[in-house]
Amino acid sequence: MFEVAIRVEVAIQVQVQVQVQVEVERGGGGQMRIVVAPDSFKGTIDAADAAEALASGWRSVRSADEVRCVPMADGGEGTLAAIVSASPGARLVDVPDVTGPDGRPVRGKFALLPDGTAVVELAVASGLPLLGGELRPLTATTRGTGETIAAALDAGATRLLIGLGGSASTDGGFGLLSALGARLLDDEGNEISDVSSDLDAALEVAATFDRSRIRFAPPGGVVLLTDVTNPLLGESGAAAVYGPQKGAGERELPLLEARLTRLAELMGADPSHPGAGAAGGTGYGLLAGWGAVVEPGAPAVAQLLGLPGLLASAELLITGEGRYDATSLQGKAVGEVVRLAEAAGVPSNVVAGESAAAEVLTLASLAGSASAARAEPARWLHRAGATLAGRWTASHA
Repeated sequence: MFEVAIRVEVAIQVQVQVQVQVEVERGGGGQMRIVVAPDSFKGTIDAADAAEALASGWRSVRSADEVRCVPMADGGEGTLAAIVSASPGARLVDVPDVTGPDGRPVRGKFALLPDGTAVVELAVASGLPLLGGELRPLTATTRGTGETIAAALDAGATRLLIGLGGSASTDGGFGLLSALGARLLDDEGNEISDVSSDLDAALEVAATFDRSRIRFAPPGGVVLLTDVTNPLLGESGAAAVYGPQKGAGERELPLLEARLTRLAELMGADPSHPGAGAAGGTGYGLLAGWGAVVEPGAPAVAQLLGLPGLLASAELLITGEGRYDATSLQGKAVGEVVRLAEAAGVPSNVVAGESAAAEVLTLASLAGSASAARAEPARWLHRAGATLAGRWTASHA
């Protein structure tokens, strides 16, 4: 059965290439400049591998074209890798044995760019996948991200970019800030020592959020990259919207809302600030405790990657993500690169694992099912690239 499938695959590739060769002979050839800038296809393939698979598929049909791979991200998963891949001279630094979201040690990492900027991705040390199958809605912590940031400061970072996304916790960023020196004090000015084991119990007796020992922010400032604009509290806040993804049910959600409300009372910043609810309230914690600023992740990453300049000289954009829907154009990576392409007058093609949009080429349609596409994402992304190249050549013959 496997051999039959391989023969069918080879036959299809030969058919596509023969068809394209005929079109080239009719005048559909000529070198083009293509930018391939997908986001990750979450849970199946990262952005860098997705970009390379699409590009290799395109080259298998149109080998003379100039294809530039620019893996994208929006502040969440893949932000660190995307920025490092596009930053000559960037140095990726491991930080062993930082505190994982469930307290077990994990390996943190950050990137140090030539200009002194350090890039930290919260999900690396405090991400949901690190919990495996056992979610911890009340006890998961962001402390490991704070320990990673401290290491970046020790390495000489003069500016910080922090990608917020994929968080396992709803601790308002207190775990992160505690690793940088923040404390909760009781009404007699004594430090509450058991915060890490029971944040909610500590908050019940806390009278003061003590900033006096927090490490100084780097001189170039702290920028938070996120694709969400949620406030800290309320129906569209961190607990209500994202708590269920982290395992919070009917019992835990009111407790998390009360926790974040108390943190806001102690820390004093505006909980309605757009993006304060990012990463379980970590956005708020860094705004209030460290004077950070929030920026939409996708535009910031696109600028760092030099996408506007690349698109200015391109003739086609190919982008994609795992699931393309109406939200894809609302602050996410795919929507941002499509917007930049439109501004540059460059046509774009979107490839997705699944989508109801007729104009989107899906891996599920190429593979015959969504499960088949997820099982071999690189194979079907390669096929998608070849298919788009064949279509382009045929339409421009």
